[in-house]
Amino acid sequence: MNIVLVGAGEVGFNLSKVLSKDGHNLTIVDIKDTKCNRVNNSIDARVIEGNGASQRVLQKIEFDNVDYFLALTRIDEVNLVASSIAKKLGAKKVIARLRNTEYIHKNAIMKPHDYGIDFVTYPEKAAQSEILNLIQDTSAVEIKDFYEGRIKLIGIKLDHTSPLIGRTINNVKLSNPYLIHSVAVIDRNDITFIPHKETLYMKEDVVYFVAEKINIDDIQKMVGKPPFKVNNIMILGLGKIGRLLAKSLQVDYNIKIIEQNKNKAKKYNADLDECLMLIGDGLDLELLESENISEIDCFIASTESQETNMLASMIAKNHNVKQVIMHINSNNYLKSIRRIGVDAIVSKNIAAVNEILNIIESDKEEIQISRFEDIDIDVLKLQALENSKFFNKKYKITDIPESICLGAIIRNGEVIIPSFNTSIEVDDDLLLFLKPESISKAENLFQ
Repeated sequence: MNIVLVGAGEVGFNLSKVLSKDGHNLTIVDIKDTKCNRVNNSIDARVIEGNGASQRVLQKIEFDNVDYFLALTRIDEVNLVASSIAKKLGAKKVIARLRNTEYIHKNAIMKPHDYGIDFVTYPEKAAQSEILNLIQDTSAVEIKDFYEGRIKLIGIKLDHTSPLIGRTINNVKLSNPYLIHSVAVIDRNDITFIPHKETLYMKEDVVYFVAEKINIDDIQKMVGKPPFKVNNIMILGLGKIGRLLAKSLQVDYNIKIIEQNKNKAKKYNADLDECLMLIGDGLDLELLESENISEIDCFIASTESQETNMLASMIAKNHNVKQVIMHINSNNYLKSIRRIGVDAIVSKNIAAVNEILNIIESDKEEIQISRFEDIDIDVLKLQALENSKFFNKKYKITDIPESICLGAIIRNGEVIIPSFNTSIEVDDDLLLFLKPESISKAENLFQ
């Protein structure tokens, strides 16, 4: 596809890397020469230095063949103007990144479609949604939903007390016959791989389980990390994510907010009247201890400063907070940050990239690809076709290459988590976990 992208910041740059790798024809526009140079040095794309909201700049592009126009700068007004111009110039579909949610309010005078926008991504809302899921499933380092939330992928780190350590995947499954699940991925010492039935669970493994939503609590119990009830939450920072979280959580939880900026705290205090607002430095040990941080169930570091979030998270862990969730702006040091012991890491930028990729991939009739930024694994959703090699060769599920994990099957609206005896039928929708280099192998097998 021909894709035009305005804004080569963290979201735009990381998205461009994936789109370029997939073979799309890219044109990238950014007003800053440093960002343009960064793209030129690492991505196969046409680069235009200039204002993405300028008619003169955008008219340099042949829009007759543009399948997607992506407006991804950090400034809503730029994205809105750019989207409107692109649509009038002929872009088939327009996706815009917005921060201000007033455009989707029921009483909004101007809505996204008035600017020619077909899809909107709200990175902060996406991050908020991920954090809310983590608060529900407290053992998880990561949670992904598939098929409208009916199927979940949950990543759980095995500590030294886990009863799974030293046992094979097959042995654990046989010992838990009523807990239907698949093991899609294991991240071990920063190396990601697709396990097989004789793979041993090891200490410090991050294991990604696939199961129906109703079985997630039991998965956590099986791992030795049963979910716990969260009552007391401390949020550091009244940025967009912090405000969204506090507003959505304040009715059901005891919320303490720490914000260093007195004016910001005063500004938003009225909307957060169920929360305890504390003005101070989130790295101030005396303040944290006076507010009984050791009695906090969940600590969320959501400031705009990655360094502050990291230090505050380390302090929270040292004070035995049960669950520590940290927001990051960049995924460059994601694996390193995991080593400090934070329970879960969320990135609004990664969330936005994945959301946009899902929109673009959904245009494909039969094949959809979703990606993780922190583990080198793709999720492939495709339909098993009657004339495929799988059926022509009369293969069984055990004949699927070990480099491909069949996580789940959707058959006539029913979710099936497969076992070794499960059969695949014509027109089944398959949820596959695999390395990027194995995508063509899966397509050749089932398409």
